[in-house]
Amino acid sequence: MARTTIDGVVAAGDAEGLAVRRRRRRLGAGFWLPAAWIGLVVLGAVTADLWPMPAPETIDFINRAAMPGTVGEIELAGQTDLSEYRFLLGTDNIGRDILSRLVHGARVSLLIGLLSPLIGLLVGGALGVLAGYYRGRVEGVVVAAMDIILAFPALVLLLGITFYLGPSLTNLILALGFLSVPASARVARANTLSLAGREFVLAAKAMGASDLYILVREIVPNVVMPLLVFAMLLVAVLIVAEGTLSFLGLSVPPPTPSWGAMIEEGRELLDQAPHVTMIPAAAMCLTVLSFNLIGDRLRGLIDPRESRL
Repeated sequence: MARTTIDGVVAAGDAEGLAVRRRRRRLGAGFWLPAAWIGLVVLGAVTADLWPMPAPETIDFINRAAMPGTVGEIELAGQTDLSEYRFLLGTDNIGRDILSRLVHGARVSLLIGLLSPLIGLLVGGALGVLAGYYRGRVEGVVVAAMDIILAFPALVLLLGITFYLGPSLTNLILALGFLSVPASARVARANTLSLAGREFVLAAKAMGASDLYILVREIVPNVVMPLLVFAMLLVAVLIVAEGTLSFLGLSVPPPTPSWGAMIEEGRELLDQAPHVTMIPAAAMCLTVLSFNLIGDRLRGLIDPRESRL
């Protein structure tokens, strides 16, 4: 009787574990729809120069703040003569094609949103893993350095970089990447602390494995996924941050298009031509929402408590 009961408990446990694994594999529309939107944005940004539309800085002086669907004559990219062209999303306050600026501006938003977190993950992740594994003096120094960076006003740092180095995409990526280091280090340190006392790490130490081997083979592979999930959320935050910095003149300089700059340029026409601001704002909103949804789904894959919900 006892054996039957034990077998039943084991079988029930195996069935529950199998159900959990199946739920994890079913990402659902909440993952694939945002992923499709991100793929569309990336495709548009990569192939922007191949589309039959005006260059993002080309101006139609006749059709300023034109409504979506307006037909005008403008010089298309790679041509010298005027051609009839339908402004599918309208024009901005000085007559530039919103669609052209939207797909070209996606490059800036994606570069900032992807490269800045990458800097934070590489630098902050490495520091966090070292602090969580070695503890002691190493942890104290790393934690103190991260606290100092967090205490320093981010806006003052961005103003200083813009003043001394000049506004540029590279400087903005480096500055935002530097500011994302402390958060990434904290995530990596917290996960390393929980892994350092696990059985497989203790077994590797008992077998005489070096610290480098344990970090590379045991710790880092288990820290990567939580960091990637955090990176999805960080991408969304930094895309919004670029839009906010555009209002302060700290983003990429004109005439380089960015979603934040497009929103800022159209704020004076909200009562007359709201589409000038609302279209890039909608694109930014959908992109940020998509990264957040993907991050939530990925978190559900690695968190067994959420996979049961």
